[in-house]
Amino acid sequence: MQPTPNPESLPGRLADDLDGAFADVVRVYQDGIYSGAVQLTRDRHDAEDVVQETFVRAYRALQRYPARRRAELRLGGWLWTIALDVCRNRHRARSRRPDETTLAVLVDPSDPAADDPAAVLDGAAEIEEWRRRLADLPEPQRNAVVLRHVVGLGYDEIAAATGRPVGTVKADVHRGIRRLERIPTVEEVTS
Repeated sequence: MQPTPNPESLPGRLADDLDGAFADVVRVYQDGIYSGAVQLTRDRHDAEDVVQETFVRAYRALQRYPARRRAELRLGGWLWTIALDVCRNRHRARSRRPDETTLAVLVDPSDPAADDPAAVLDGAAEIEEWRRRLADLPEPQRNAVVLRHVVGLGYDEIAAATGRPVGTVKADVHRGIRRLERIPTVEEVTS
């Protein structure tokens, strides 16, 4: 197993050797983009597609960029700009067809708890509850909360990814968290 490359060295390496450095870009950023995409798409399979499409688009764009521009990229924010665009496009397409989220999508079969049906149902219900709450947030707040608390990006990176000022991003995260706390649970609504 190769050591994880330093993310700060990647733009310079991309400028020198796009093909050689791009595999390291994928290794450094794919898990974070996948985690955020799962929360934004509410579906692991869609999230995998988002990750793949994000990196395909990124590679194609990098091929067109001059070396100097590649060397100056803030990769995390730039990749998240692409990923958010892909998520938005998928959301638009999905809104035109019914939601097909199933328990099989919510449960990781490699998880040892997957053998306990009650635990699986409880865990799946909790995951689905948080996904529902996230989905109820306005898009700027949802994106900011996911990028900050699921993916772990800094405010500067979120601002770069969303094209919003850092102060606005901080407000979106704060308001999104407050709103998540106020959104009633399914049990509260039905009782």
